[in-house]
Amino acid sequence: MATTAAPTYEQVRAEHRWEVPERYNIAWDVCDKHPRDGLAMLWERHDGARRNLTWGELQDLANQAAHVLRAAGVGRGDRVAVVLPPTPETAAIFLGTWKLGAVLLSMSVLYGDEGIRHRLADSEPAVLVTDAANVGRFDAGLVGRVLVVDEGDGLLAGAPTAPVLADTSCDDPAQLYYTSGTTGLAKGIVHAHRYILGHEEFRYCHEVQPGERFHGMGEWAWAAGIAPLLGPWRLGATQCVYQRAGGFDPAEQLDFLSRHEVTNVFTTPTAMRAMMTLRDAGRRFPQRFRRVCSAGEPLNPEAIRWFREQYGVTVLDYYGLTESYPLVGNFPWMEVREGSMGKPMPGWEVAILDEDERPVAQGERGEICLRARSNPHYPLGYWRRPGESEEAFGGEWFHTKDAASQDEDGYYWYEGRADDVIIAAGYRIGPFEVESVCLEHPAVREAAAVASPDPVKGNVVKAFVVLADGHEPSDELAASIRAHVRGRLSAYAYPRKLEFVADLPKTLTGKIRRIELRQRELER
Repeated sequence: MATTAAPTYEQVRAEHRWEVPERYNIAWDVCDKHPRDGLAMLWERHDGARRNLTWGELQDLANQAAHVLRAAGVGRGDRVAVVLPPTPETAAIFLGTWKLGAVLLSMSVLYGDEGIRHRLADSEPAVLVTDAANVGRFDAGLVGRVLVVDEGDGLLAGAPTAPVLADTSCDDPAQLYYTSGTTGLAKGIVHAHRYILGHEEFRYCHEVQPGERFHGMGEWAWAAGIAPLLGPWRLGATQCVYQRAGGFDPAEQLDFLSRHEVTNVFTTPTAMRAMMTLRDAGRRFPQRFRRVCSAGEPLNPEAIRWFREQYGVTVLDYYGLTESYPLVGNFPWMEVREGSMGKPMPGWEVAILDEDERPVAQGERGEICLRARSNPHYPLGYWRRPGESEEAFGGEWFHTKDAASQDEDGYYWYEGRADDVIIAAGYRIGPFEVESVCLEHPAVREAAAVASPDPVKGNVVKAFVVLADGHEPSDELAASIRAHVRGRLSAYAYPRKLEFVADLPKTLTGKIRRIELRQRELER
């Protein structure tokens, strides 16, 4: 039997074309276009409650949500704020918002009250949709109206199912995300309806097939949670949704995926590291994984190796920001180099540039940049910040502030934030490299490397280390970790200082806040 040869990266890039209709609405593309009898969602809650929804049922629920929102005063361009767990009703509110030509702002129930207050005050939504468990947290004066939606309470069920769909342009605003930045208050990023067309990681990395079971582990409150809901739905997948009781439990997660025979998964390195604490995960929780991808923070080689050993699948890493995502990725038809971000996504004009926006030489460290306005994902701007919008998106290149180098075959290798570089005794040291080698030590669960002031060298590398279960802090263990890094990395880049900590400061998306650790060192 003849077999079809795998495409080359160069072929795929050359054949790529963006297809962006002038009139376009997310709700139609991810929901309304599908035949009514197919399975759209398989939902389960931590207490065992379950529901299955066909596309027809989801379409009716979304239309009901649109009618309810319109009756509450929502119109084109209004913001609809949502603080809900992942349920069919939550998805319907998302879709109903877009059906009215309104703008969705979804926030996690895990956000602190001050974080939600800032977003409400800044976005001025016409409506806040939440549930009984959370309604008492909000200042009603910051929103036009509060709607409480709980499963089976009749608010949506009593509304008409007559179809609703605004005639929207591809450039009309649809989504408002807030960055979880390391400094200052979070700022909103406005995306147009067309932005979901730029999320082709589900075509090129996940290779989503119609009808297959997909699961995304991200919260429905940021790009790495909402895109893995909408992107696979565009391609006709069945979403398997798990409503957790609280934080991430790796055993519960793997059990859910196993019982429902999920074949395609979006995960994060933080979640994978949690899974790695389980003994015999592959035996205890057998899976039918066809494709597993990861994003949100750099994926360490040891996590890739663990997943391959347990499940026989090579996890594909891809990279992006809320503003532009994904820029770079690994693909099933291309060699995966463990620890590499891969190569620029087809259709994305990405380069590694110096401070003057000139390409750096092969192997040299530079900033990952995207040619502005070159694909459907480019934002409309920062919410009510025209000056910052023009500075970030108005030039030739969008600057990610992430650093990387490129090898001789065009693979990108992450080297930390552009402003995280550690300069010690004249050497430029990327913290991610130090952290990756620390994580290969069997006693280390998590690590963060920052510059620590030194009277002789200017700075030295300091590692903050969270130990794996079964290990206790000691001078001997600290020396062992330092020797391990020195032996694996270099004599100048190993952590001359090391501090054991119970946990690391992180953003809500799981990224380590190195700036907080650096500030801690400066204050000392």
